[in-house]
Amino acid sequence: MAKVLAVLSNGHVNEEHNYVTGWWAEELFAPVLELEKEGHIVGLASPKGGKPVVDPLSLSKEYDPDGKYKELYERGIADKTTPIVDVKASDYDAIFIVGGHGAMFDLAHDEDLQAVINIVYETGGIVSAVCHGPAPLIYTKLKNGKGILDGLKVTGYPNKMEPKEVDGLLPFSLEDEMRKIADYSDGSDEKEYVVWGSEQILTGRDPQSSPLFGRELAKKLTSLEEKEEEKFFD
Repeated sequence: MAKVLAVLSNGHVNEEHNYVTGWWAEELFAPVLELEKEGHIVGLASPKGGKPVVDPLSLSKEYDPDGKYKELYERGIADKTTPIVDVKASDYDAIFIVGGHGAMFDLAHDEDLQAVINIVYETGGIVSAVCHGPAPLIYTKLKNGKGILDGLKVTGYPNKMEPKEVDGLLPFSLEDEMRKIADYSDGSDEKEYVVWGSEQILTGRDPQSSPLFGRELAKKLTSLEEKEEEKFFD
């Protein structure tokens, strides 16, 4: 079984505009369920640790009509996270960054997170992110000075899907920034859309793509484990 680190935003509040955001429920729980089906273990981290703020919209009837993710949230599964600075990155085979607009605020430029991403990547692990989760990957540089996403095929939440309510409230456009450094696609013809930019980089477009994102990550980790076992017994 592989160990995976899921990274969540601690949340962001703009009192002037009555705007509260954080991590998106489906984008944590759907991949976690897929990873656990394959027997992988998921640990949780956030910049400050503790209980991170979930985007309340992600638990609403509109976005969670069956209450599936609300029920998981209320079980307290995401109530305890390790501060990123305390994470031992070498313990993990993969990292996945959970989306939600919160990632644009406190994860995008978090240097401790960038350090963890680098260690996971440099030790051969998988670096992945879904929806707005690629925000910190945009600014993560490898030891050679190259951006971790430079020139790769990627996806993430597209401009055309951003709700009007967040106009002027986000610190940058995810799509615009990704297009500057990578080969961005929104997979507009696909109901669910994920992209392997390399053997180690996986990105997913939106909440609806979260289950597929989780399956892809889980399958890759299982495949890597099987290859390691084959080497061991050869």
